Amino acid sequence: MRENLLKQKIQRGESAIGTFVKLTDPAVVELLALAGFDFFVLDTEHVSVDREQLTNIVRAADAAGITPLVRVRENQQVEILQNLDLGYAGVQVPNVDTAQEARDLVSYVKYTPLGVRGLSPSVRACGYGTCGVQEYIDTANTNTLIVSHCETKTCVENLDEVLKVEGVDVIFIGPMDLSQSYGVPGNPGHPEVQAAIEAITSKTLKAGKAVGTVAGTPEAAKKLIEKGVQYILLASDQGMIVKWGKSAVDAIRK
Repeated sequence: MRENLLKQKIQRGESAIGTFVKLTDPAVVELLALAGFDFFVLDTEHVSVDREQLTNIVRAADAAGITPLVRVRENQQVEILQNLDLGYAGVQVPNVDTAQEARDLVSYVKYTPLGVRGLSPSVRACGYGTCGVQEYIDTANTNTLIVSHCETKTCVENLDEVLKVEGVDVIFIGPMDLSQSYGVPGNPGHPEVQAAIEAITSKTLKAGKAVGTVAGTPEAAKKLIEKGVQYILLASDQGMIVKWGKSAVDAIRK
């Protein structure tokens, strides 16, 4: 396994800028690396991605020097195992609402004695069987980044206990899903949703864990950094193309 530069950056107290990847051409992550992004999160929760595409995207990331993470579809052992075995540096997991679900998540990511992740030295993450097994286990347990979503009212209510779970590195705030959970779908600016976001941020920072969320603009990202947010996803590859493209075309036609 390569060093997880993203995790190291977060541990130093620095903020990192990434984006969601929804396009499956490996050239996309090469372009993101050239643009200066620290990391990306391949979004398999909302996008259909096959195993060959998953593998080629992580290969491109390794070659380009950008940290690859994957947002899995659910907090499920085999789902997490198969993505990490390809060599992704961490997982971002939706709908982690209780301390037990957080403990399950950590156990799925970590090898024994810290967890129950299935061990196969023949996988890509272990150099197809060429790595030292114990060194690989130790490195994987140390390097892999665990990002746990807090995107429901239930999670907010259970957050104090979730934050006690050792091994969770980042609590990721999902504003849109929070808005649904609070009964105001599509309105993350609603006072009740904003109060929940402030509570998540405050409690997470107090617990010594990193806070993550999305930012639609560079200005929004700067404000998040000022609040202590370290793990920032700036829009998505699709969003950047549409936003810049529409702005440029509109400007020309006007």
